This record gives sequence, C-alpha cells and structure tokens, in this order.
Amino acid sequence: MLITTLLLAAMVQSSPAATVATTRVAFTKCLRDDMKKALEAKVEDVQYEMQVKSNCGPERDAFRKAVIALGRASGDSEAVATEDADLQVEDYHANFTEKFKDYKSTNTMPGE
Repeated sequence: MLITTLLLAAMVQSSPAATVATTRVAFTKCLRDDMKKALEAKVEDVQYEMQVKSNCGPERDAFRKAVIALGRASGDSEAVATEDADLQVEDYHANFTEKFKDYKSTNTMPGE
C-alpha cells in the first residue's frame, strides 16, 4: 500500500499539470522580480511594455513548453496547444504590464 501511494505521488509530481504549475510559479516570480526592478529604476511604461516580453526567457520558454505538453496530453493538436500556450504567455505579459502601470501611477511597490 505504501509503495503504491509513493508511486502515485511520484507520477502526479511528474505529470504535465504539475509541470505547468511549477513552471508557472517560476515564470510569474521572474516577472514579478523584473517588475520590481523596473519600478525601482523608474522605467517608462512604454519601455517596460517592450522589455517584459523579452525578459524571463528561460522561465517563459519552460512554462510555454509545459502548457503545450499538457495540451497535447489532453488530446489537443499541436496547433491548438501552441496557440493556448502563446495566449497564456501574452496574458501574463499584459497582466504584468497593467500591474506595472498601476504601481507606477500610485508610486507604490508590490508587497511580498
């Protein structure tokens, strides 16, 4: 019984959904850290909007690949899974751009 439980736990941890969750955390942490640095540096909105898309490349790529793998494991075609992954990445970029503008307009920093 214990061995079965351990095997199931190991399979869940290496599942595509678990990989998406892990890579999502890493990607958003990187974006958050990058946003804080940009706020401290008093980067302009337009500049931040451009740079957010090019920063956190390894984390973004890992998250994107994980979302594609989850989509494929769920039966999506490569095209549909890729489109979903790209949309999710774009959503994070847009979300952090809006957060940046909000923090900048109120001259505040995100909490921990």
